[in-house]
Amino acid sequence: MAKSKYLTAPIPTKKMPPGMPCILTTEATERFAFYGMSSILVVFMTKNLMGANDTLDVMAEDPAKKWFHLFTSAVYFMPLIGAVISDVWFGKFKTIIWFSMVYCAGFAILVLDQTRMGLFGGLALIAIAAGIIKPCLSANVGDQFGASNKHLLTKFYGWFYFSVNLGAAISMFACPFLLDKYGPKYGFGVPGIFMFVALVVYWLGRYKLVHIPPAGKTGWRETLDKEGVIALGRLCIIFVFVSMFFALFYQSESAWVLQAGKMNLNWLWIKWRPAQMQAANPFLIMILIPLFSYVIYPGLNRLWALTPLRKIGIGMFLTAASFLVCVWIENELAKGNQPSIGWQFAAYIVLTAAEIMVSVTALEFAYTQAPKKMKSLIQSVELLAVSIGNMFAAVVNLVITNDDGTSKLPGASYYWFFVISMLLTAAIFIPVARWYKPKDYIQDEASMESSA
Repeated sequence: MAKSKYLTAPIPTKKMPPGMPCILTTEATERFAFYGMSSILVVFMTKNLMGANDTLDVMAEDPAKKWFHLFTSAVYFMPLIGAVISDVWFGKFKTIIWFSMVYCAGFAILVLDQTRMGLFGGLALIAIAAGIIKPCLSANVGDQFGASNKHLLTKFYGWFYFSVNLGAAISMFACPFLLDKYGPKYGFGVPGIFMFVALVVYWLGRYKLVHIPPAGKTGWRETLDKEGVIALGRLCIIFVFVSMFFALFYQSESAWVLQAGKMNLNWLWIKWRPAQMQAANPFLIMILIPLFSYVIYPGLNRLWALTPLRKIGIGMFLTAASFLVCVWIENELAKGNQPSIGWQFAAYIVLTAAEIMVSVTALEFAYTQAPKKMKSLIQSVELLAVSIGNMFAAVVNLVITNDDGTSKLPGASYYWFFVISMLLTAAIFIPVARWYKPKDYIQDEASMESSA
């Protein structure tokens, strides 16, 4: 067999793998593109969507929320397809490169056509491409580590998540400004440029990255052996519960944005645009990840062994608490008051703490619990939880909409519905987490001869 021109197994080292800067830069720029675009979607659909003859053809709030969550659901369904494409045919690297090109094409359509046809066409390509490459990027992180430096995996997944939120924080603050000040061409065009940068950076790092070869059709069948099927089934049970977290979390990009538009937007000497408060989440992530890693988790561990599933369970209760802040805000708006947008920042603090305990933990948990040949597939199962959660939110918004456009769950009752749903999910999750027995799988290292 001909020797590959790329690394095909991790190099034995006690340091961070050499491909890490490439992965972090690619992830930060790709997430700038995705979150910058998604942060302005609801505002674009309700204020800027065009029809024939250059006339406005905007959506009402509930249909806009529904389409936002359907798009997000589609994005996080496609990782299942991406896992098959990468593991059977192309491998992770080629899958990321080819579908990044499709990603860029989707942005080009959004820039060139602001009608419903352009919106749905561009979003379709972005949903396909973003979803397909997502499990490959996150699984490719774990592929860089072997037995010698696996102790650094948890720390690097924290930095990986940090890079995600660095890109998101900047774009979620900048893109609403670009949309409001210069229009959709700039609002979507700047994220599109960042996606092109992500494609170029990842291609330039090809010789420093570990390229785990695709398993092929035979390998795919072998992957789904008894052990693999059991691991998959056990993890699916866990991620069904995690999906409710995502049903609530992604409403910070839909319902919370619309709520912000009714609040007093003057806060901290800044006149905020409703969509800009979303930047609080990634900004807080960058502060709270080190705080949790070096202070909160070690402190809690001294009192109580903090397993990954216990972290997820605690995070679920925190998620419900964040929506209680939104309940209070809605009650004030019913009363005719206009509370400060700063109250949403308080909700974001709690929601972000919940995200660290649920989402960051689940990302690493999905990798370590996956048999070696199932890394991309299991990552896609974790992402499918996001899809299911957003589909749930989309269906709820569809069902509660009356024929005259009013809601069956107006004001605070909408948020109470999700608080109760989250609390019930968290309560049932406790005995399930006690039942699950973790089993870790880490990639084998290259021999010293082959890495020389």
